[in-house]
Amino acid sequence: MKIAERWFERREMGDGITLLYESHVHPFIRCNIWFVRGRDRDLLIDTGTGIASLKDAIADLTEKPLTAVATHIHYDHVGSLHEFETRLMHEIEAPRMADYREFAALTAAGFPPEIRASLSGYGLDEGDGLLVDALPHEGYAPGDYRITSTHATGHLKEGDVVDLGDRHFSIFHLPGHSPGSLGLFEKASKTLFSGDAIYDGPLLDELPDSDIASYCRTIRRLRELDVDVVHGGHDPSFGRERLIGICDAYLARRG
Repeated sequence: MKIAERWFERREMGDGITLLYESHVHPFIRCNIWFVRGRDRDLLIDTGTGIASLKDAIADLTEKPLTAVATHIHYDHVGSLHEFETRLMHEIEAPRMADYREFAALTAAGFPPEIRASLSGYGLDEGDGLLVDALPHEGYAPGDYRITSTHATGHLKEGDVVDLGDRHFSIFHLPGHSPGSLGLFEKASKTLFSGDAIYDGPLLDELPDSDIASYCRTIRRLRELDVDVVHGGHDPSFGRERLIGICDAYLARRG
């Protein structure tokens, strides 16, 4: 397999926001990593798979203190969390990060049956089921992939605020996809970073720790939010009209 020239790609989104993503990772586990510039400190929302160093990849973006927030515990969002000094998670899931025992794999064959059953349509059964199309460096063994356990340096809950000096993000508890899923909402710009609570793709609500009733409540809440742009955990960003469409489609199926 080829060795990647670079692991992370970037896209400037405007409003001091940079999207980073792992271009050699299968779309199913290729999470959106959001870097937000602030006056006093910067914010990193989710950290990808950890296959390659995210800290090294963003070293040129900032010299300020950095707060890393994980929107939830799933492995495609916390892989490089341990690399950062300030690490925040929702209080429900943060304890599970200290001794990470969640499912994590870079091959479809490594998925437990209960997870594979909910993933039809993602092409994960094609070929050898490998979820990367390159290696980060010579000698890397995908079969040895593990998430590095780390303790959260702070716990978040509904109503908390992440303060960057000139930007303030309110924490929304958005359970359903996972018990401790959270979003970050900036009221001044009407911008929501939603993690996997909502994005413009198939919403997963049958994972081992998902809860459909909670998810319906979350979706109803998000449908009423006065928001201009949603930056999700996967797939392209979207506006309020598309948010309503996604919510209505989910509630028609599950609500």
